[in-house]
Amino acid sequence: MLAHEPAIRLAAFAGVLAAMLLWEALNPRRAPVAGNWVRRLNNLALVGLDTLLLRLLFPVLAVGFAGAMAQRGIGLFNAVALPGWLAVLLAIILLDLAIYWQHRLFHLIPWLWRLHRVHHADPAFDTTTALRFHPLEIMLSMVIKLAVVALLGAPALAVLLFEVILNATALFNHGNVSLPAWLERRLRLVLVTPDLHRVHHSVLGREMNRNFGFNLSLWDRMFGSLATQPRDGHATMMIGLDDFREPRAQWLDRLLLQPFKPSRN
Repeated sequence: MLAHEPAIRLAAFAGVLAAMLLWEALNPRRAPVAGNWVRRLNNLALVGLDTLLLRLLFPVLAVGFAGAMAQRGIGLFNAVALPGWLAVLLAIILLDLAIYWQHRLFHLIPWLWRLHRVHHADPAFDTTTALRFHPLEIMLSMVIKLAVVALLGAPALAVLLFEVILNATALFNHGNVSLPAWLERRLRLVLVTPDLHRVHHSVLGREMNRNFGFNLSLWDRMFGSLATQPRDGHATMMIGLDDFREPRAQWLDRLLLQPFKPSRN
C-alpha cells in the first residue's frame, strides 16, 4: 500500500470530490451564489498550486517522513512496544487532535489568521471550499505536521490513512449537501457534519470561532468549542468575510495577495 501512496491519495481525492460535486448538484443545502463556477475553478486552481509547491519545496512529505522516523527509532510509537493496529489507531486519533489545535491557533494568532482567512473569505460554502488554503498556510501546516509525526513516531500506514481520511472528511463536511435530519443527528455524535462545520464559516465572529474540528466532533465537545446551530439558520446565514465578498476577490491572483491586504476581519 505504501509503495502506491501517491496513486492511492489521488484516487481517493478525485473519487470523493467527484461524488461530492454530484451530490451538491442533486441535493444542495443552500442556493448557489452568483459566479459559482468561477469561484469553484479558482479554488481548484489554488489547490493545484499548493500541491505543486509542496512537491517542489519539500524533499519528503508526511508518509515518507514517518518511514524515515521509524528507521531511526524517533518518536513515541517507535519507543513504546504496542500492537501494530493499536499504534496506527492511536496515531490517527492524535494526529486529528493536533489538527484541531492547529486550527484553533490559526484563528487565535493574528498573523496566522491573515493566512487562514483566505479559507474563510469564500462567500459560499461547498466542497471546493475545503481546498481553498493559501500556499503559505499549506507550507506551514506541512512543517507542523512533520513535527507532530516525528514527536509521535506515527507509523507510515497511520499517516497515509489519516491523510486519506482527513481529505475525504474535509470534502464531505464542507459540502453544500442536505442530509436527512435523523442521519445528521447521529453522524455528528462522532463526525463533523456539513451542518456543524457550516457554522464555523459564519460571518459572525462568535460562530466563526467555534467548531474547529475537521474530522472527529469529539474535540469540540471536549474543549468547549462546539456550536450546534447557527443563529440565523442554515438556509439564510451569511457565509464568509465582508471585506472579501466581491466576485473579483475570488480569483487566484487576489487569493494569493489577500493575506497582505488590510481587513477589519
